[in-house]
Amino acid sequence: MPICISCTTQTPYLYTVYESANNLRLEECSGCHTFADPYVEHDNLILFIDLILLKRGVYRHLLFNRGTEPRRSGSETKEKERENTNYGREKKRWHLILRLGSALVILDAFIRWAHIRPGAPADGAPPWNRDDGVTFLRILLGCLAETTIFHGGIILACHTMLSIQRYLSSRGYNIASSASPGIKSEFRLSLIPLSLFYSSLTKLFLLFLLSIWRPATAPIRPSEHILERWDKKAYIANALQLLDDDKIDREWVVRNVLGGMSAGFALRVILDSHPLLSMLVILVGWMAKTGMARVVSSWVGGDERTGEAWLAYSIP
Repeated sequence: MPICISCTTQTPYLYTVYESANNLRLEECSGCHTFADPYVEHDNLILFIDLILLKRGVYRHLLFNRGTEPRRSGSETKEKERENTNYGREKKRWHLILRLGSALVILDAFIRWAHIRPGAPADGAPPWNRDDGVTFLRILLGCLAETTIFHGGIILACHTMLSIQRYLSSRGYNIASSASPGIKSEFRLSLIPLSLFYSSLTKLFLLFLLSIWRPATAPIRPSEHILERWDKKAYIANALQLLDDDKIDREWVVRNVLGGMSAGFALRVILDSHPLLSMLVILVGWMAKTGMARVVSSWVGGDERTGEAWLAYSIP
């Protein structure tokens, strides 16, 4: 059953369709008395932008409400048909995980290949040769292994955490949980990898931009001009130079810091738990991912330099 993206109250339908598909009316939530899900009227571009901005409502729409059948004017939906629809939604969700995961793994492999790949080819050499193809294939398989073990570790950690909570509750311990009944009843394990893939869109979008528009090798440092204006105060120069390319690894910050924050935010949406628990789950996934990165680094790299670059880029 879909939920309200504002208060997570369960609602039978999100909108009502009348004579044509374009003639619809949004349903009002019985809990907060607002529209249950306004995102049903928005296009994919708005959804993508709100995903990058980490808006909780768009995550709830994509994870819990996407693909739900509307109420059709003049017809009644039987309960058995509703059950078949819910089963079809779960099946479609796993298909979406496979499609979205495959596309994002390929994109991640291209970003890493662009970062790890040696310098530009010599004059007269083709821009893409057999060695580049082999390197890309190795990186692709390495990304697939890392993604699989990362998602598997997080799913195992979430399942363990929820099992411990249920066991303690059955023993009479009062486990404080902020999860609403709507989130609890609609929680499925398939939501975990899907939420992680959605959260990775933010970091992959920024990493893709960084892989295309790389900074110049000798960037202009405005700190020297500022020093002249401000009587050459050293602390201003040091503060500005912290943002230079030789002082900070933007790719590492985006992949690990921003990526970890996005993944933790997505897990909070589906688990509706304390931020500390989400952080612990992410740490478990990072540990599993780090172990896999060390295992496959020698094979993915093919040589010592590429293997070290893979580890430096992959390990948090």
